[in-house]
Amino acid sequence: MVYGIGVEEHDREGRVITAEFEDYYVVTCYTPNSQDGLARLDYRMEWEDAFLAWLKGLEKRKPVIFCGDLNVAHKEIDLKNPKTNRKNAGFTDEERGKFTDLLAAGFVDTFRYFYPDQEGIYSWWSYRFSARAKNAGWRIDYFCVSESLKARLVSAAIHTEVMGSDHCPVELVID
Repeated sequence: MVYGIGVEEHDREGRVITAEFEDYYVVTCYTPNSQDGLARLDYRMEWEDAFLAWLKGLEKRKPVIFCGDLNVAHKEIDLKNPKTNRKNAGFTDEERGKFTDLLAAGFVDTFRYFYPDQEGIYSWWSYRFSARAKNAGWRIDYFCVSESLKARLVSAAIHTEVMGSDHCPVELVID
């Protein structure tokens, strides 16, 4: 088990845990939120580059599965109200661009792999304004895998029926 990504500035927040298995690494991540007024957007951009470098370094040895709250709704389909959230943390062009870059670097968003056009499935809802009851949510929790694992993907799910948090569980099954 490895804690962090080897960069002190980022590791002091305790956001990443990497476990090594025989056939792949599993990385769990809690990506920094850019916060109100995008106060941490610049930091978030630095963190994104460092996290991608960590993943690609691991991938030199074996494939990678990573999961967690990535604090970004990648496409308009991934949140209920894209137009009104355009410049809000989690849906800025910069954050979405970094996720696009991550996918282009050889990773697969497993939920979108199985459900490329599925609307209305989210993994997080604000506690305010009865957002969950109205399903006014965001898909910000992910399982992503190295391209080399694509043939082993069996299924991906978001368990919106599970209550008890502002997030719900996400699931990946591989063979």
